[in-house]
Amino acid sequence: QVQLVDSGGDSVQAGGSLRLSCVVSPSSSSTSYVGWIRQAPGKEREGVATIDIRGGATYYSVSVKGRFIVSQDNAKNTVYLQMNSLKPEDTAMYYCAATNPGLSGGYVLSPSFFTYWGQGTQVTVSS
Repeated sequence: QVQLVDSGGDSVQAGGSLRLSCVVSPSSSSTSYVGWIRQAPGKEREGVATIDIRGGATYYSVSVKGRFIVSQDNAKNTVYLQMNSLKPEDTAMYYCAATNPGLSGGYVLSPSFFTYWGQGTQVTVSS
């Protein structure tokens, strides 16, 4: 069973930056992919970034590519989402999510790709 604790959300001005953290238990090796999914009020969930824990490959949605960076620190069992040049439309609850181990390939940005979810952390960007 994988457990995730996400944190780092805050209120910032447009153009600012935030870094979200996701601690993976028991360890990063207990999953194959960790993703960040966001949901704004009244909108569908949207996968914005995913990292392949084993090889480090990263995937981004068009809406965040070039502004967000997903990374991992295996020694800390933590996945990060560095968010730069934030826009009001980035306002949402952000969740980290993980798959079962041994998974290879698929729709890596689809929320349905993930089995385990963190509790969410709120990001609010004001203009």
